[in-house]
Amino acid sequence: MPTSKPYRLKSVTEIYRVMGLPKPQHPLIGLIDLSGLKNYSDTNAVLFDLYVISLKRGCDKLFYGQQKYDFDEGLMAFLSPGQILRGEENGVPANLEGWMLFIHPDFLWGTSLASKINKYEYFDYSINEALFLSDKEETIINDIVKNIQNEYQSNIDKFSQDIIISHLETLLNYADRFYQRQFITRKVSNHQILDRLEKLLSDYFSNDNVIANGLPKVQYISDNLNVSPTYLRSLLKTLTGQTTQQHIHDKLIEKAKEKLSTTDLTVSEIAYELGFEHLQSFSKLFKSKTKQSPLEFRQSFN
Repeated sequence: MPTSKPYRLKSVTEIYRVMGLPKPQHPLIGLIDLSGLKNYSDTNAVLFDLYVISLKRGCDKLFYGQQKYDFDEGLMAFLSPGQILRGEENGVPANLEGWMLFIHPDFLWGTSLASKINKYEYFDYSINEALFLSDKEETIINDIVKNIQNEYQSNIDKFSQDIIISHLETLLNYADRFYQRQFITRKVSNHQILDRLEKLLSDYFSNDNVIANGLPKVQYISDNLNVSPTYLRSLLKTLTGQTTQQHIHDKLIEKAKEKLSTTDLTVSEIAYELGFEHLQSFSKLFKSKTKQSPLEFRQSFN
């Protein structure tokens, strides 16, 4: 079994050394061909202090956190510094293909990507939320990565960093596009998440959880749906135009309207039952959503 303490890899050079590869041609960026790691075996988790972009085929030995992920087609995954990847005791599978691209954060300093990379939310997705690529999409991505490799393997000059950054931005933008496509085309699984979200919120607001624990947190919702908070937000934004928090608020207002129109509870009592400590906060949210105060809404039924 994997050991509890992960390796911490702080540089591209260290990654190459651990994997038994020759010294990298660039100290801050490197590309590893996974088909060349047949003899590499490691049972430890690895914590990277770098950005990692990977495309893999035929892999059933990789984990993110505690979740195993199996696939035999081309999938992309993205890790930001501080995330952990671990292997299984049998090492690299014989049929593994693909590549891993490592970018040290220092490589981004002083470039346009330094302030923009955080907008690519898929760096915070879990490995089980990887990007499924069509053959055409995979060809596009592989061509961009070859351009990056060709550039850093050439003689480094004052243009090299800007050219590589430009290719990286193109790669990340295509990945963003393909993720948006995936949210739309994988309708069955994604709409199942929407259905489960609706039921989860309905159940939460229909029992004593809301009184005991307050309004449901985004982390609570994502944990119960078995997706990462960032992936859930991206999915909902694409399919519904709303964030997870907005869905929570919409369900809350729905329950508030039900109580205001069908019970004799005071507005303060309703606010308390819906998890609000202060009446003013409830009234402010209700009016922002309905353009009426809770009392005005109730009066409209009399």
